Amino acid sequence: MASVQADHTFALISETFILFGLLFLQEHIFFALRLKKDSSIGPGIKQPYIMDFTIEFEHIMAMAISVICGGCIGFEREYRNKSAGFRTIILITLGSTIFTIVSWHGAGTDDRISANIITGIGFIGAGVIFKDRISVRGLTTAAVIWTAAAIGMTAGIGYHALALVLTLVTIMILLTVSKVEKMVSGLRNEKLITITFSGAEMKVVEQLEADVRLTDAKIERMDMAKENGRLTVIYLITASKTAIDRVQEMLAVRSEIAGYA
Repeated sequence: MASVQADHTFALISETFILFGLLFLQEHIFFALRLKKDSSIGPGIKQPYIMDFTIEFEHIMAMAISVICGGCIGFEREYRNKSAGFRTIILITLGSTIFTIVSWHGAGTDDRISANIITGIGFIGAGVIFKDRISVRGLTTAAVIWTAAAIGMTAGIGYHALALVLTLVTIMILLTVSKVEKMVSGLRNEKLITITFSGAEMKVVEQLEADVRLTDAKIERMDMAKENGRLTVIYLITASKTAIDRVQEMLAVRSEIAGYA
C-alpha cells in the first residue's frame, strides 16, 4: 500500500514538473515569435534578449566523454559492491562536466563555479565515509568520487583525450593497487588490542605476554587498569598480518580472557 502511494506521489510530482516545463517553453516560443513580428520597430532600438536553444557539438561530445569515463570507473566500483556504484559515478562526472560548461557562459564565474564543484563533491565524499569499531571505511570510494569529478571537469573544458587517459590510470590504480596492498600486509604491522582478563592476577598477564612473543610478535604493554576485580590491559602488537591473526586466535580460546577488542 505504501509503495503504491509512493508511486502515485512520484507520478503526480513528475506530471507537475512536465506541465511547468511545457508552460515555460510555450511562453518563450511565443515571446520569440512576437519579437520576430515586431522586428521592424526601427533602427537604434535595442531588442530584448532571445533565449538560445542551440546546442554546440563540442558540449555534446564533452558530456558523452564524461558519461563513458564515469561508466568505466563506476563499473569497477559496482563490481566490488561499493556504496558509490555505476549510476552514482556517471552522474558525478556528468554533473561536473555540465557545471564546467555552464561556467563558460558566465562573466568571471569560471573559478567560482569550479571551486563550488569541489566543495559539493566534498559533501558527497563525506557521506560515504564511516567509522566502525575496527577501522575507517569508505576512504577509497570518497577518493574515487573526487577523482571522477576532476575527470568530468577535464572533459568539460575540452581535454577529452586527457579525460580518457585519466580514466584509464584511475582504473589501473583501482585494479592493481589491491595486489600491492596484500604484499604490504605481509610485512610488519602495528595493532592496538585491549584485553580484559577474568581476574586480577599478574602471573596470567605475564604468561600471556610470554606466549605472544613465541609467535614471532613483539608485544608492548601500553596501559593497564583494574575494575570490578578484572584487569584491562592495552597492548601494542607489532608483527606480520599472519602473526597477528595467530595472536587473535590464541586470545579467543584462552579461558582466562573475558574479552578483547
